[in-house]
Amino acid sequence: MEVTKKALKKLDTVYDGYLEGAKIDRLFKDFGIKFGAGHWAAGPFVDRFASGGYTEKDELDPSIYAQIKRVRKAGCDGIEFHDHVFTNAKFQKQPQVVKKVREATKRAKLTPTNMNINLWTHPRWKLGSVTSGYEETRKAAVEIALQAVDIAAEVGCSSVALWPGADGWDYNFQANYGDLLDRYIDACVKIASRAGERGLMFGCEAKPHEPREGQSVVATSQKVMLIAQEVNRITGLDNMGVAIDYGHEQMYAYEPADNLYLARRMGVPVVNFHINNAKLHSNDEDRVAGTGDNWRLADFCYAAVDTGYDGWFGEDQFSYRMDPTTAMALSRELFANVMRDALLIYRRRNVLKRAQNTGDAGETIKVVKKILT
Repeated sequence: MEVTKKALKKLDTVYDGYLEGAKIDRLFKDFGIKFGAGHWAAGPFVDRFASGGYTEKDELDPSIYAQIKRVRKAGCDGIEFHDHVFTNAKFQKQPQVVKKVREATKRAKLTPTNMNINLWTHPRWKLGSVTSGYEETRKAAVEIALQAVDIAAEVGCSSVALWPGADGWDYNFQANYGDLLDRYIDACVKIASRAGERGLMFGCEAKPHEPREGQSVVATSQKVMLIAQEVNRITGLDNMGVAIDYGHEQMYAYEPADNLYLARRMGVPVVNFHINNAKLHSNDEDRVAGTGDNWRLADFCYAAVDTGYDGWFGEDQFSYRMDPTTAMALSRELFANVMRDALLIYRRRNVLKRAQNTGDAGETIKVVKKILT
């Protein structure tokens, strides 16, 4: 982001009132806010209740090329991918698909942002991928992850991310936690090293549970930070960090803003953000951003500004019963208005800091109340 005095002065004039349309474009440009969406957020969507999806046949083109167009139509400037977009049923890279998607992304004037390594949707990973107790399975998973890094570089992404959805446990005593941790770190060392060779950042995305019913191997962002420190020590690089999903933080009711300051203090890069919403202590609902506790979201946005985050804000949402383009546009719009409020508070950061130093919540509420209500 680029937060200058000149831009901050515009908050009372150009950006006064509720932001829509061209004003959002201008806000993002003035403050260097990079906003994108995962191609999957462009639909269609399925879940265990509607395994055939929520759209009628031919109602919504499911192709990656149609998704790219819908992401652009929603006003986004960047797009995230899953590596399986570029591979066949045997996990082999399809060079022609890489070329065509890269060309389609360029035509849509979208910037490729992050490549997500998919190691959870195939039955092969049902008992774990990079942490599997079977050496052959682990090796195959790592090879696919390394291939994803190469695909990310070819497509033009700046980072690659691993969410280990299949790695963890469902019941007590099902896994040896130490073995899982060792295997996960070993895999991350290999992935971070390949990413470093390709000039990419590597982020790990934490989630407490789901689809694992017990716990994920990396349940919290704090654990990811510890792993990243160890991986960076082993590789001698500084390219592994944390990819923070705002909705996942809600699942275990941790303060997302606090993690940004922790990452800065621990010297761990924040590689990517997913800003979708979820209810506290709930599941990963991937709701439209800005539809929950916006004081909490504004606090998170303020922390992103205050800690100097300069990466992408991305939508990782599943708007099952909504038109996906409408949902993406709404998420972008609501996020922009909350971010504007966070910037207004940041402009008064010295006043806020003095109030915070008193330890009196009443004093801090007085500073932000007229901005956030």
